Amino acid sequence: MLLTDFDYELPEELIAQTPCPERDHSRLMVLNRKDESITHAHFFELKKYLKAGDTLVFNNTRVIPARLIGRRDQTGGKVEVFLLRRQEGNQWEVLVKPGRKARVGSIINFGSKLSCEIKENTDFGGRIVEFSYEGIWEEVLDRLGQTPLPPYIHEKLKDKERYQTVYAKENGSAAAPTAGLHFTKELLAELKDMGVNLEFVTLHVGLGTFRPVNEDNIEDHVMHKEYFHIEKETADRINAARARGSRIIAVGTTSIRTLESAARDDGFLPAKCGETGIFIYPGYKFKIVDGIITNFHLPKSTLIMLISAFAGREYVLRAYKTAVQERYRFFSFGDAMLIL
Repeated sequence: MLLTDFDYELPEELIAQTPCPERDHSRLMVLNRKDESITHAHFFELKKYLKAGDTLVFNNTRVIPARLIGRRDQTGGKVEVFLLRRQEGNQWEVLVKPGRKARVGSIINFGSKLSCEIKENTDFGGRIVEFSYEGIWEEVLDRLGQTPLPPYIHEKLKDKERYQTVYAKENGSAAAPTAGLHFTKELLAELKDMGVNLEFVTLHVGLGTFRPVNEDNIEDHVMHKEYFHIEKETADRINAARARGSRIIAVGTTSIRTLESAARDDGFLPAKCGETGIFIYPGYKFKIVDGIITNFHLPKSTLIMLISAFAGREYVLRAYKTAVQERYRFFSFGDAMLIL
C-alpha cells in the first residue's frame, strides 16, 4: 500500500491556528459506516448520536512543557531540546535541534539550575540525555519549559490550558490527544447523566503519533514506541460493557491505539502497562473499538491511515474532500469527526 494512497489536497487557510472560542462549538462531521453517509452537526450535538450504555474511552494524558531552549556549554550555541519520553531516573529520550551539534558528552545549559548531558544516540535520530537540576523536577520544568505546539500552528496560544483536555491528569505527553479538546466538563456531565459510561486510559503521546511516514510503501514504516497504561477497574468495566453488547467508542487515535494494543484477539481487555509501537493501517482487524471520535488529520500521516483502516480509505478520503468543500477547520485546533 502506497503512501500516496493517503494524500489529499488541503488549502493552507483551513489549518486551524487557534482553538474554537468554546470547546464544544466546533463542527462535527458524522460518518455512518453502514450506509457511508455524511452528516454535518456541531460537537455540542454529540448526545444525539450516542445512547445509554455506550462507553466513551478517553486518554487522560497531560501535556508537559516539553520544549526547552538552552545553550551548549562549550560554544554558547543555541539548542532546542524536545522531551519525548522519560527513561529511568533523570534520563529522557529527546529530540535535539540542531542535531549535528548534539554529540555524546555535550552539556546543554537551560539556566543556572537546569542542564543535561547527552548520553547516547537513538535509532530514531534522537538522543538519550540525563538532566541535572536543583529543586523539584516538575517545578523546574514548568518554569523553564514551553508548551509544545505543532509546527503548522504559527499563532501564539493565549491560554496554554486550551492545549489540554479538561480531564487531563497524567503528566507525560509531548502533544495533546486533540480529539478530546472538544469536550467540556458540562458536556461530560450531560453524557454521564444520559447513561453514557466514561472511561479513562493513558497513553503518553510521543514521536510515534506525529512522526511522518517517509517510506513509499507504508508497510515499511516503523512506529516509535509510546508508554500506555490501563487500570484493572477500567478494563473490567469495558469488558462488562462489551459483554452487554454496548458500543466502545474511542476518543482519539491514541485511545484507539491503547485499546487495540492491549486487547486480546477475542476482544477481551486485560489491565496492562507497557509500551506500544502498534501501526494500524487498512487491512487491520479491530478487536474492541466500535466507534471513533477524532479530528481531521494530516495528509499521508499514520493517523489518517488508522482512520482509513476503520472506515475504509475511499470513504474517508471522500469525507475529507467534503470537509474541504464545506470549509471545515483541520488538525489540532480544528473540527471533529464521529465515525459509527
